[in-house]
Amino acid sequence: MNSIPSTPQVRVFRPKITLAMMLCVVVGAAGIGAVSAATPDDETPSVAVKYDPQDLSTQDGARALYRRLVRAAAEVCPAGSESPHWITAAVRECREQSIARAVFKINNPSLVAVYNNSAKHG
Repeated sequence: MNSIPSTPQVRVFRPKITLAMMLCVVVGAAGIGAVSAATPDDETPSVAVKYDPQDLSTQDGARALYRRLVRAAAEVCPAGSESPHWITAAVRECREQSIARAVFKINNPSLVAVYNNSAKHG
């Protein structure tokens, strides 16, 4: 039986804010491992982002996927109707956690480097 390999994808979820995550933020432990502790459920908004692992062999490919993850995080953590140009701290945190979880799940050194570089420069 021939099976066609499926295209890898990662789901970008809106994180649930849990007491443990809030505690991590308060004490400054905002790392990818701490973010991965939140578990999304079927009711949590998410967007599937498909990617080709071979594209991650180049910096341009890793940056392109990172931009797509950022756009997906903006979809699952919308700014709201108050002002689309002003983002609250809660929305910013939601997006950061969503991106971190996706990068952690993909687990690719090039993508992690792009993520780390982006986190340093805002």
